[in-house]
Amino acid sequence: MTQPQPWDLLVVGGGSAGIVSAKTAVKLGASVLLVESHRTGGDCLWTGCVPSKSLLAAAHHVAHARRGAEVGVHVGDITVDFAAVMAHVRSAISTIEPIDTPEALEADGITVVSGRAVFTSPHTADVNGKSVRFRQALIATGAAPILPPIPGLNNALTSETVWDLDELPARLLVIGGGSIGCELSQAFARLGSDVTLVEAGPRVLPAESPAASRIINDVLEHDGVTIHTGQSVSHIEGTRAVLSNDDTVEFDQVLVAVGRAARTDKLGLDAAGVRVNDHKQVMIDRHLRTTNPRIWAAGDVTPLPQFTHTAGTFGSLAASNAVLGIRRKVNTALIPRVTFTDPEVASVGESTPTVNSRLREHTVTHDHLDRAVTENSTRGFSSLVFDRKSRLVGATVVSPRAGETIGELTLAMKLGLRSRDLAGTIHPYPTYNDGAWNAAIADTRDQLASPAAKRTFSVLTGIRRKWLKTKNKSV
Repeated sequence: MTQPQPWDLLVVGGGSAGIVSAKTAVKLGASVLLVESHRTGGDCLWTGCVPSKSLLAAAHHVAHARRGAEVGVHVGDITVDFAAVMAHVRSAISTIEPIDTPEALEADGITVVSGRAVFTSPHTADVNGKSVRFRQALIATGAAPILPPIPGLNNALTSETVWDLDELPARLLVIGGGSIGCELSQAFARLGSDVTLVEAGPRVLPAESPAASRIINDVLEHDGVTIHTGQSVSHIEGTRAVLSNDDTVEFDQVLVAVGRAARTDKLGLDAAGVRVNDHKQVMIDRHLRTTNPRIWAAGDVTPLPQFTHTAGTFGSLAASNAVLGIRRKVNTALIPRVTFTDPEVASVGESTPTVNSRLREHTVTHDHLDRAVTENSTRGFSSLVFDRKSRLVGATVVSPRAGETIGELTLAMKLGLRSRDLAGTIHPYPTYNDGAWNAAIADTRDQLASPAAKRTFSVLTGIRRKWLKTKNKSV
């Protein structure tokens, strides 16, 4: 860690935002010190994306095997070896882990230190008892699951600790109906748990469109999940939860998924001149600079959307700004999100136009989508939102692999493409992407059917008719 000159960039946190920012900075020629207090790779590798999608994959196999009879395939009794499922989860982690190890980062030219970094001034930090000077720093310490103050709530599982389970819970109570709560509720129900989900809001997936929420509510119930919306857990008595309407839920394990709080305690932010908001998130401007012009922040520690893809993208942006002195801005209008239930829910931009928004929406339900029909999986839709110039400004897709479709639509939004651009691009048939394509075609046809377009076509057709008449006379 010895460095006679100040480090060009001190990175505090070795998750997605920290790793990408460190790699970006070192490629730009900067000297980089990355300090991680636990293990590099962050929540995504160890407790988030990788383990959850591995568990979901096992659960999907169970559900698809059970549904085989719907298309004439009978597989007999299905059993779940939960220990083997968790072995698969841990195998996925160990397979992906090597790219994020300290050794791999060191090979890229990054100096990695295991320990804690505490800011001691606007330009210095204490790292394991040694004073470190820096020209620029980046805070990327992420966030941790919130445990609500519910009387009697003890030994609850979270998205961090659920992976320590050795046995499948017979009765699982899930508190929180957002993406994490819905994903894990479906997974454990399909694997054999008796799952009850409690959501304080009026519906599950409150960040998504009502139509998407209804579909996921229905499929969760079809998978055996008992859902209580508009209710909260009042208190817990042993293995019984009492809800706000006095209903009770018996359980063996409780899984809490009500949100995540930024990890900003004990970082010495006051000494560094870095302010936090009421939620203890690091305050940043559009360039990801904090209230200390030397210090930047990216990832879940900020108020920006908490996704791995935003953490990495904004980590790179912050590092570029810090090292090169440029002023690139974040664009929060182009952040896609995916809930990896079955079907998946993928969204970007505007999801549902308001009456006075001057936006219009075209939706293709998947009971009319050929690929969905062939797979007997028609519970879903593709919805595109256009502005008055027919530019794509939002999309919601509910289907298998919807997360694969939303990338194309996000790019279309970034490039300012119109419905006719999407409609005029040949898509392979049959795919679930046909839903979005057909929605664009529908909007294009509506534009062609407008009075102005009809007048134009009438004039052009008349001109063509006269030209052909004249040409035929001359032959």
